[in-house]
Amino acid sequence: MTLLFILFIISAALLIVVGIYSLVATRNLMRILLSIEILTKAVSLVIIGAGYETGKMAAAQSYMITIIVIEVMLLVVATGIVFGVYKNTASIDTTKINDLKG
Repeated sequence: MTLLFILFIISAALLIVVGIYSLVATRNLMRILLSIEILTKAVSLVIIGAGYETGKMAAAQSYMITIIVIEVMLLVVATGIVFGVYKNTASIDTTKINDLKG
């Protein structure tokens, strides 16, 4: 294992810790979306690091392009849902949105 791959793994581990902490610590829906985004960036970093380490950067880059496209689509849909929740309840705090119908 090269030093660069070890730095990739350490950085990804730190991002995962920050993402999980922010998921647990907050009740704001937008912050929850941002923490999920941080977690996906950590996974992206691991995939790119693994592609670098194995010498298969082309495959890793193609996987990353696919993951980024799917991630952006899901983030747009989730943000639309959060805006809809805010429009109906005037709050994005998860403790105040108990009365959702659906």
